[in-house]
Amino acid sequence: MAKGIFVTGTGTDVGKTYVTALIVKKLADAGIHAGYYKAALSGAESIEESDAGYVKKIAGITQEDSSLLSYLYQNAVSPHLAARIEGNPVDPETVKADFDRVKKEFDYVTVEGSGGIVCPIRWDEEHEILLEDIVKMLHLNTLVIADAGLGTINAVVLTVEYIRNHGMDVKGIILNHYSGGAMQEDNEKMIERLTGVPVIARVRDGARELEVDLEVLKRVYD
Repeated sequence: MAKGIFVTGTGTDVGKTYVTALIVKKLADAGIHAGYYKAALSGAESIEESDAGYVKKIAGITQEDSSLLSYLYQNAVSPHLAARIEGNPVDPETVKADFDRVKKEFDYVTVEGSGGIVCPIRWDEEHEILLEDIVKMLHLNTLVIADAGLGTINAVVLTVEYIRNHGMDVKGIILNHYSGGAMQEDNEKMIERLTGVPVIARVRDGARELEVDLEVLKRVYD
């Protein structure tokens, strides 16, 4: 049975897809049969031009495009609104079935969320689905991506507390846009102290590799 992790962020523009690509690349470069999956994505014309296509390209994996993603919307808005505009709302059973197929094909599966953890995926008379419902349905723990700069302590602590208070677990935190210095170093220390969750990696702008011990990264998937 494949191991998996759900990657979420403290917000929409923290570099979640960029870091996710580096995570999958780290695993693949180590000879691990690594796959990727995203339930719903908005703001792209095709899979190739989407976040999913970006991860596939940067990670250098050969996974079929059709298995990377279940729902693709062109409107660059939250998936629930994009589905309302374009039709084809997210069906939880489709997401579960697609994810299970990816799990059967790969040894490590990195699942990327849409935006932050409080993101409506579908909201209509038939279903009210938040991103957290997808995490729970897929029985995954989470990895939080955050900006390393000013304001991140508040954003990370709130995200971690929300995740825990809603019955999920956080296995690690990765700080993006990391340049070092007193403020960012203190941010890291305070985040770990206030959440009890380890910062497993720091990603500098333009990084092409994820600087983290492979065994540390693999433990996130346990």
